[in-house]
Amino acid sequence: MTDSRPLSILTIAGSDSGGGAGIQADLRTFAAHGVHGLSALAALTAQHTRGVTAVHVPPVAFLRAQIDACFEDFRIGAVKLGMLATAEVIHAVADALERHAPTHVVVDPVMVATSGARLLEQDALDALRERLAPLATILTPNIPEAELLLGHPIADEADAEAATVELLGLGCRAVLLKGGHLPGDGPVVDRFDDGEGLTEFEHPRLPREGHGTGCTLASAIAARLALGAAPAEACAEAGDYIHGALAAATRPGFGAAAVLDHFWRLRG
Repeated sequence: MTDSRPLSILTIAGSDSGGGAGIQADLRTFAAHGVHGLSALAALTAQHTRGVTAVHVPPVAFLRAQIDACFEDFRIGAVKLGMLATAEVIHAVADALERHAPTHVVVDPVMVATSGARLLEQDALDALRERLAPLATILTPNIPEAELLLGHPIADEADAEAATVELLGLGCRAVLLKGGHLPGDGPVVDRFDDGEGLTEFEHPRLPREGHGTGCTLASAIAARLALGAAPAEACAEAGDYIHGALAAATRPGFGAAAVLDHFWRLRG
């Protein structure tokens, strides 16, 4: 029997009171791709374009209740994971994913703030490696996050290429290593590897600091996977989408961070 419910995607991540990243960016990205967005809030942040001023982690039992409620009622085509602040939260999310077994899981390992500050304690980092990475259809670290996951620096293009193979060793089905943090003024090169070979996606480097780029990219990948794209195709399409969203970004606050225009394609 055909399931007539419209396709939904669940984000399990943190909320951004400034609206530029986290759950807010995820839901706008899902809407821009024509799919229904669901959310389970794993953290609440007080933040704006200049930084984060406070973080609150809700009780794990409440997080479990949110996730279970979504799976009990909706046709979930993919799950996107973002900010999961503690080992307890990570284990709870991993338990829920193992229980509900969604078709696709995109793991954006949010571990390093824009300021460069590390967000995860060691036990949470270990839990991310051991519990979430093996559940990932695609793991989407940036360079600082990949360095934490692997325990060594990634200094140049050759290091980045080798790192994709190491990241696959964590058990994910595929990895997209984002290259925007590598030094240089040339194009941004993101590297996709699924164990069958390396594919590079290149975009011109834009002269602005984007807020919510990692959240948006992972959410766009999840949307494309849910809509039937193969992993490499989903990453390519998501990369084009976020490049356009960053090119059309605006600065609604006093800070330097530009908030992406998730609906740029609708404006012409």
